[in-house]
Amino acid sequence: MTHRTLIVEPDKADVISRVARDIRRHLVEVLDQQESAHVALTGGSVGIGVLEYLGATDDAVLTEERVDWSRVHLWWGDERWVPAGHEDRNDAQAENVFVRALGFRREHIHRMPASDAGLSLDEAATAYAAELDRFLPGGTQCLDLVFLGIGPDAHVASLFPGREAEAESSLTVIAVRDSPKPPPERLSLTLRALNSAAHVWLMTAGSDKAEAISLTLGLSNVATAPSSAVCGLSETRVYCDRSASPTKS
Repeated sequence: MTHRTLIVEPDKADVISRVARDIRRHLVEVLDQQESAHVALTGGSVGIGVLEYLGATDDAVLTEERVDWSRVHLWWGDERWVPAGHEDRNDAQAENVFVRALGFRREHIHRMPASDAGLSLDEAATAYAAELDRFLPGGTQCLDLVFLGIGPDAHVASLFPGREAEAESSLTVIAVRDSPKPPPERLSLTLRALNSAAHVWLMTAGSDKAEAISLTLGLSNVATAPSSAVCGLSETRVYCDRSASPTKS
């Protein structure tokens, strides 16, 4: 497992701006070395805040820090099983503040199927796994960057404590039922998919996340803290604010 780098900022707003600036720098470097970049997005107030910051400040970025968003593929780490466009969907929350604000190509937006797409939940999981495999065939290419929020219970994506069989599935995408967080039905990438990414960045803020951050930085225990079992092939970062940091530095 790769070392986790803890990055502590004074408050939530600083976490959001720091992650956004780091994203730009990282994607510029990636796109200097390869034709396209594949990024998995997350929801939550910090995750959506980062996307909103990127969308709102893109015009003010220096030329050397400007990302060619037309070469970036967007994926999602998990999604709520509700109709397309529903306000609870992670992709819907990202739509206006990020997807429409920047120059993404339509064919590069890989949304998880919605509940009104004419598929069952299991069929939707299979379809998204096939989409991943089509663009990122196993063994030859991986997600370049995965963003994950961390819940107070140390869940990531829709992988929850006490449900290690789901997290450790041999599949890359699973159907989640009876989620402890509403809505009860979801789609999620598994640890197999998340841990095949080159870079994984976890991010959160708030004093209610302090225990989760401590668990994340501790020994891997997917049953207690799925966030502790996530790691990138090249790098794993954990961003939080001072109130969530175990060091309070």
